[in-house]
Amino acid sequence: MHPAFHTHPDAGTPLVLVTAKGLGPWTKAQSDRVKRLVDAAGFRGDAGKVLLLHSAEGELEGVLVGLGEGADGFVLASVSGALPAGDYWLAEIPDGMNGETLALGWADGAYRFTRYRAGEKARRLMLPKSIDQTEVDRQAEAIDWLRDLVNTPPCDLGPVEIAAEAKALADEFGAKIEITEGEALERGYPMVHAVGKGAGAAQKPRFIEIQWGDERHPKVALVGKGVAFDTGGLNIKTAGMGLMKKDMGGAAHALALSRMVMSAGLPVRLICCVPAVENAISSEAFRPSDILKSRKGLTVEVEDTDAEGRLVLGDALTRASEHAPELIIDFATLTGAARVALGPDLAPLYTDDDQLASDILAGSKVTGDPVWRMPLWPGYEAGLKSPIADMKNLGDGPMGGSITAALFLKAFVNAPSWAHFDIWAWRPARYGRPAGAAACGLRAVWAMLKKRYV
Repeated sequence: MHPAFHTHPDAGTPLVLVTAKGLGPWTKAQSDRVKRLVDAAGFRGDAGKVLLLHSAEGELEGVLVGLGEGADGFVLASVSGALPAGDYWLAEIPDGMNGETLALGWADGAYRFTRYRAGEKARRLMLPKSIDQTEVDRQAEAIDWLRDLVNTPPCDLGPVEIAAEAKALADEFGAKIEITEGEALERGYPMVHAVGKGAGAAQKPRFIEIQWGDERHPKVALVGKGVAFDTGGLNIKTAGMGLMKKDMGGAAHALALSRMVMSAGLPVRLICCVPAVENAISSEAFRPSDILKSRKGLTVEVEDTDAEGRLVLGDALTRASEHAPELIIDFATLTGAARVALGPDLAPLYTDDDQLASDILAGSKVTGDPVWRMPLWPGYEAGLKSPIADMKNLGDGPMGGSITAALFLKAFVNAPSWAHFDIWAWRPARYGRPAGAAACGLRAVWAMLKKRYV
């Protein structure tokens, strides 16, 4: 079981969840001692705020947890890390709130990246009997794995290690895995090879493909950008390079979602494609003005080597399309423009399929996992035209960068339905939640898949 949970019904301290409006009625029903505690602390039921309720003898009797307006189902993410180490349980799940989402919020806030230093003592929540405990555990484990992958620096997680993680996943669930590198990669995935060859022999680029499930079932392809570290290439980044260990966040999302699909035994034929590269600077690195041939046969003029993610994804989306899936979903930490448009929390969604968009947004609402649909505006395709190749890898000018990147990817997709997520895979420390790697849009997509393929 996930380390943030326990199943001992007689252990722990109760969590009492109250909205700002519900605090008054709740307080009136309490003892004078509790009323004085609430008043002395100035507790108002604001979202994520806690008040430790001690007995006259100083023992912790319970924890009052504010829900604010009760709109944030993930509110316990700012609670678990703020409480003393120990075991807790929910006294009651308030009307209109989802127990699974509350539990996942708890696990989110309890997460700590402990690879390089000792962890803290656990804060554990007893999973309510009324929820699907197996499903909550499945999601929490997959999300923790995703965050561990993204948080790991490139000295310990390059293309070699990403491939090893994918192989371990495939082996765990009896899936088939094929890892292409060397001359075969250069022939079959020329843009992946071009972007990654600058890293040299120690971290050669590779293409990872996992296949799982009954071939008679509907085919679903998941694609994730796996740039283990991005210097920007010869168009070297001038700022923010320290965060570029997270540029394989798309791969982490695709692999984590694949884990959930296989763990749940979803009746699909799963294809997971991950181009794993490091965009390094060396005499072998690709250059601005180079013309690359893609797996699809389209030629691409390199206008900027820091727009490398869309290049490796172009080959990956072409390969995913060759399986003739009914649905392709890709995740990528693709553009800074997406963050300018929507900030760190909202996951931008691009798709031409209105029904798919509706289903994902419904999943977003149910899970409290924020997603916002963006326009695949065809008028911006002209900005991707090159005078000497079929297209170039950067749009004209600084505006609409996330949209033009999505339009570039669209040129390599051949499937009835496709969705692209331009995610950050990161978050600042806000609302009491820990800074670092974060799942973005993952639970919304998982909710859609579970509903669509039953």
